[in-house]
Amino acid sequence: MIRQRAYRHVRARGRAPLARSARLTTVADTGAIYALLDRRDAWHERVRGWWESGTGEVLLPVTILPEITYLVQRRKGIEAETGFVRAVAVGELTVEPLEPGDFDRSAELMQDYRDLPLGFVDATVVAVAERLDAGSVLTTDRRHFAIVRPRHVERLRLAPA
Repeated sequence: MIRQRAYRHVRARGRAPLARSARLTTVADTGAIYALLDRRDAWHERVRGWWESGTGEVLLPVTILPEITYLVQRRKGIEAETGFVRAVAVGELTVEPLEPGDFDRSAELMQDYRDLPLGFVDATVVAVAERLDAGSVLTTDRRHFAIVRPRHVERLRLAPA
């Protein structure tokens, strides 16, 4: 069960000041946030170590929330899912909404990478990173994010390294 105190390593870093470079912003994917929450996950220690290093602001596209809550509820139970939702509600994690252009860009990415296939949620992670000029993605999914070439950088930096 994930309790509130288990979120000590999940504290939000807050919104970046406008003067701060957007390249310090990292957009999170489902797998990494789940790994952060589950000590038994194979990626837990790597993601937690990266998270605790405080390398910039981390934003969760709203589209990853249903996947995370599904995984947490299924694997850890309703109490853990409730704990995660409460952590989001009190601002321990920063959620980034989608803007209208993100849907169009996601559809383009899904079409361009249909042979992967690149699904909607992963496409929104890339679209949000492009819109925010974020240079890195916090992810355990090396298969998709290592292949996709966003418009704003040659390739996304994948964290944790």
